[in-house]
Amino acid sequence: MSASTTDVIDLLSGIEPDSYLQGIRDQRPQARENAQKSYQALFEPEFPGNVTALERYAVATFVAGLHRQPTVTDFYASALRRADRSGIADAVDAEAARGATRGPYGSYPKGPLTIENKDGLVYRVSDDARALLGHRLAAAFEHAHLLVFRPRDASPEALQRLLDAGWSTTDIVTLSQLVSFLAFQIRVIAGLRTLAAAPDRKLADVGSKTLFTGALASGHI
Repeated sequence: MSASTTDVIDLLSGIEPDSYLQGIRDQRPQARENAQKSYQALFEPEFPGNVTALERYAVATFVAGLHRQPTVTDFYASALRRADRSGIADAVDAEAARGATRGPYGSYPKGPLTIENKDGLVYRVSDDARALLGHRLAAAFEHAHLLVFRPRDASPEALQRLLDAGWSTTDIVTLSQLVSFLAFQIRVIAGLRTLAAAPDRKLADVGSKTLFTGALASGHI
């Protein structure tokens, strides 16, 4: 099923035509359209540049796995397996499991926020997986893990590791957009699935307002 003709958030949220949740999403037509256009721009781009479909779906599968969202992970993993000609799909799954943790954590620059500094996993791709994934994709996974769990550790050195692995500055922008969009998409899908399970319609109404206010505040819609 092509995402060009199917709204991905509707699909992964299990929203049926003419359903209550369909009505909720219809209240934000521009947000809905922009979310789908963002998906298409990142995963079905007219001009993909140097970031291949395999890399895009591998990163998406890895990041969705880190967020522990099976429905979204399976969606991107299926696309990855269709694009995979080098047998990396199992390694991607294994690395997502290796990188699973809870955040946020890391260290702020010296100042008042350092009271919130917290130690946590500094993820590195395993040697076996690195040999299969290659340095470029391995570096992307390590950077994606940083963005998901310890963005406060972002630094010029972290970006340099991507450059050293063959990511251009334009590629790095695309990678960052992928990780950011997935965080937004996963939150919306999780919220909609929670609303679908709400036994009380009034509670669901309050939840829908909270969901879309949070999505708007995130800057994605």
